[in-house]
Amino acid sequence: MEAHPIDVWQDDDNLKDKVSVASPKSLAERCAVAGTCMTKLAVKIPPLVDDLLNSTEIAYTAWPDRLYVIDRDGRIAYKSKPGPYGFRPEQMAEVLKRLAGSAPNQVAQAR
Repeated sequence: MEAHPIDVWQDDDNLKDKVSVASPKSLAERCAVAGTCMTKLAVKIPPLVDDLLNSTEIAYTAWPDRLYVIDRDGRIAYKSKPGPYGFRPEQMAEVLKRLAGSAPNQVAQAR
């Protein structure tokens, strides 16, 4: 689910899912919309919410899509090739399994 604001453009999926939000006027409003999406989708990882100027979107728009796994030390444990054709979910899953089953110091030694 991605909540496209009704005053910018409304996505067909938003209409089907009865998701109707206006453009946030503050970071708190944007975080509240993100929180609603997280709850409805039962997402358990922390969200990253861009500022109202969309600085992150502007900085990274049109860059090749990639999948990353960041380890407990904040280092890249897995980086896919550009997607979607370079995505190898099975490789990413193996890294996630290894990280989930290892203590933080064991992950660092395994590299």
